[in-house]
Amino acid sequence: MAKLATRRLLLDSGAIIGLSRNDPRPRAVLASAWEAGIDVYIPSVALAATVRGNATDAPVNRIIKAIGEIVPVHEQDGRLAGSLLGTTRSKSTIDAIIVAIAIRLGSVAILTGDPKDLTTLAAGQQVRIESF
Repeated sequence: MAKLATRRLLLDSGAIIGLSRNDPRPRAVLASAWEAGIDVYIPSVALAATVRGNATDAPVNRIIKAIGEIVPVHEQDGRLAGSLLGTTRSKSTIDAIIVAIAIRLGSVAILTGDPKDLTTLAAGQQVRIESF
């Protein structure tokens, strides 16, 4: 993570789930980000993929509370995500919205356990995909 020229790190749903399961790989990236003074955020759309409104949410809720910064989806994010989906022919709407949020925020890396769709959607953009 120290090599990234970024000021922000977005966690996708896979990163949130990995952290909630105490996976050491995303935990190491998160620790490095915090040590480097990088701001860490959770896109609100990633919550839909990680919470279910019951007691099984407890580990995920601990991660959400620890991060504390939830980024809302704006109209421009939805429009850009739709454009990215059209351009790439991807069907991964949540990933497209996360990439659109990253583009809006600028100087962002997205932490994921499954970089395929995100990499396709972020191609040619000023967004770095960091996989664990």
